[in-house]
Amino acid sequence: MYDLEITQRILDANLDRAREGLRVIEEWCRFGLNQSHTAELCKNYRQELARWHRPEFRTARNTDGDVGTSLSHPQETRRDNIQSVLRANFCRIQEALRVLEEYGKLLDENLSQTMKQLRYQIYQLESNLLAHPRQQKLAQAYLYLITSPCPNLFTVVESALQSGLNLVQYRDKEQTDNYRYEIAEKLCALCHEYNALFIVNDRVDIALAVNADGVHLGQQDMPLPIARKLLGHQRLIGCSTTNPDELERAISGGADYVGVGPIYATPTKAGKPPAGWDYVAHVARTWQKPWFAIGGIDLDNCATVLQAGVKRIAVVRAIMTAEHPGLITQKFLEQLQPKS
Repeated sequence: MYDLEITQRILDANLDRAREGLRVIEEWCRFGLNQSHTAELCKNYRQELARWHRPEFRTARNTDGDVGTSLSHPQETRRDNIQSVLRANFCRIQEALRVLEEYGKLLDENLSQTMKQLRYQIYQLESNLLAHPRQQKLAQAYLYLITSPCPNLFTVVESALQSGLNLVQYRDKEQTDNYRYEIAEKLCALCHEYNALFIVNDRVDIALAVNADGVHLGQQDMPLPIARKLLGHQRLIGCSTTNPDELERAISGGADYVGVGPIYATPTKAGKPPAGWDYVAHVARTWQKPWFAIGGIDLDNCATVLQAGVKRIAVVRAIMTAEHPGLITQKFLEQLQPKS
């Protein structure tokens, strides 16, 4: 027979510990990141924990008799930076939730299962907040420019970057490797000058050679798992998808983002039929990472695309062939700006 009062005391201490850790994370999301949605998520988690914090748990509390209050470790007395503060408190929350899950089994199966599910949600929150800077930048990108060959390539791209664009892909299927390497190197430097991500289409070797932020793969390109081995986990890998099977392969392969389309018929993908709005809805339900609708999107139909549940778009001709690419970029970004 287990000791009911001791179990209640353990649950009380760890409910407090998890809520305290969540409050630390919430304050950074609120004041440091200005992310109202993430701060609200932390608040909801705290309220869920409070719902399980029963009066009998508090009654069992014995602070004066708790030998743990005098225990400490040198690493607990100093934090080197914000990242270390966040990591320490995520560990605090996750450890507390594991204790709640295990000891909850003695008292209430529903409490135990709730803590288990909450622990998985905290893992995801930690991944989102403490992701590599490239993943963090990707999460903030809503407009994706994919280049096409043109005489004034650098002028067009820089105009878009000056207008707030933060994600560019270099795409050129026709030129020699030497030419593509030289252009990619210059574009990469230009994008990084404006603190934007630079992605190379198809070519993992060129992406590595110019220190790009990642590569975008089509269905006929190098298999994603092989590309991941070569690029590592700090660089981004995107995949083109047109149907649920291709999306599933991107999920299982660990893609960082996917392209979804073509939304409309486009000469960039000549002869390829539109993916269909049903597939767009499927991606919105299934894919948890960033995804970009692509294919024939311009300022005239952008609102229609967004009404279908799309939040991010990729464009080629709408900017690359525009008379004033910087102005067009601004107009796209105004439509895509997430509502706080």
